[in-house]
Amino acid sequence: MSLENLVRTGQLKTHSPNVLETQRLLAAARRNLSDARVPGISNEARFDLGYKAIMQCAMLGLMASGYRPATSAPGHHQTMIQCLPLTLGVAKEDWLVLDALRKKRNINDYSGDLIDPESVRECLVRAERLISIVGEWLEINYPHLLRD
Repeated sequence: MSLENLVRTGQLKTHSPNVLETQRLLAAARRNLSDARVPGISNEARFDLGYKAIMQCAMLGLMASGYRPATSAPGHHQTMIQCLPLTLGVAKEDWLVLDALRKKRNINDYSGDLIDPESVRECLVRAERLISIVGEWLEINYPHLLRD
């Protein structure tokens, strides 16, 4: 699988990244992770916020690389996670965990299943790690997208 193959199959579209969207998305991922750590909110809300931060990092990897998901087609969250090795260099064992979190989020969203505390913890640890990875990756590969 390559990013260009995903464009050909309609799962990705080409994109011209810019500074403002990069800065806003990175700030949003950090803010969502911070909000997910607020005590007193439900496990489901905390998990959702952590998952949202993960998706924002995956989106940053794609956008900075010149792509974005085709959100009109189903499965764009799965595509974004599966692209992490191609964009941010995320190891297979890590993206498999991120994909399991995606599946858990879908089950919760569509069936109302509760999210256990361990899943929340895992989601927040993974979101924190991915925010760090994407920040470093942007600094090394696309520093012009971080500065006005």
